[in-house]
Amino acid sequence: MADNGRVVKATETESVSEPSSLTSALLARLRDAIRASGGWLPFDRFMAMALYEPGLGYYANQNPKFGQMPAGVAGQGSDFVTAPELSPLFGHTLARQVAQALTATGTDEIWEFGAGTGALALQVLDALTAMGQPPRRYTIVDLSGSLRERQRATLARHADRVQWVDALPEAFDGVVLGNEVLDAMPVQLLVRIGGQADGHWHERGVVLAAGGALAWAERPTDRRPPLAIEGPHHYLTEIHPQAEAFIRTLADRLRRGAAFFIDYGFPEAEYYHPQRHMGTLICHRAHKSDDHPLADVGEKDITAHVNFTGIALAAQDAGMSVLGYTSQGRFLINCGLLDVAKDAGPRENAMLGKLVNEHEMGELFKVLALAPAASAEGWSPMGFSVGDRTHRL
Repeated sequence: MADNGRVVKATETESVSEPSSLTSALLARLRDAIRASGGWLPFDRFMAMALYEPGLGYYANQNPKFGQMPAGVAGQGSDFVTAPELSPLFGHTLARQVAQALTATGTDEIWEFGAGTGALALQVLDALTAMGQPPRRYTIVDLSGSLRERQRATLARHADRVQWVDALPEAFDGVVLGNEVLDAMPVQLLVRIGGQADGHWHERGVVLAAGGALAWAERPTDRRPPLAIEGPHHYLTEIHPQAEAFIRTLADRLRRGAAFFIDYGFPEAEYYHPQRHMGTLICHRAHKSDDHPLADVGEKDITAHVNFTGIALAAQDAGMSVLGYTSQGRFLINCGLLDVAKDAGPRENAMLGKLVNEHEMGELFKVLALAPAASAEGWSPMGFSVGDRTHRL
């Protein structure tokens, strides 16, 4: 493949099944975008279209996504499950931290990014109402029309408090929630051909192979991971300029309040470990995982783990403070999960185990809390009272 001499290597074409009508329509737009970009489309642009292209991208189409069971099981059709779908006690426990943050920062609004089915919003609103501390308003920032409709149905009993927007205002106050949001933001793929001493870095993008199929291709780049990666081997990884830009925008517009991001990922030293040479990019469909993002576009999720050090540094560079960083399991226990779950039955306890056990979500998922400088003084979030790992970022 050639892009005016810039593409130096094309890898194998992805094998694909017979495309659905949705995939066929999205492929047509992707082919147009590749041609318009000179024959080579950066992966972050491909990922943005695959996930968010209006009406066709994974999060913009009508296909079901969230649930505990795959398609065809118990009448459900879903690709993955998030913590709020596992147990309502996840949101009930998180609400304790939200209540403390609202009081400490003198705010009365909650903003949630990417609210999924609305399950987390429902759990937080139910719990805060039971505490006698309901927010004045709960704003959901979500681009998916189909998910908005599902959220409206889920949140019907809180309709007087909930509103939807598709962009942040120029300035706002409140407590921000983002559960599994950062991992869905498009990433750039970097490939080192060769070892640390003699290797050359390339950016991986998407080109058209024979017959119009999608294929990988790399071209030289000046971009680098934030750490030098030791070893004589080839190395594939991701960098996260869009997620970091999102954090800078948040820092610019959040005047008072705090933000809590819950996601799977690592600090920088673990993210760019020499042994993590295949990167973290992964796809989810019908509760199965694969590493073929060019196949069945629009029909499955594409995600990458979060570099929490990069997110924290972007926040600090933009004037925010890091309030805490720890594992999801430790965060939930610090927020009183055991007290919230004291009357839970065996099945509920099994679900809670998935949320906190180290071999389940408890260790892989982390929680990062940020705040504008004006809201960072004079309080310590309860979720980080024991086991704070900020020093490891």
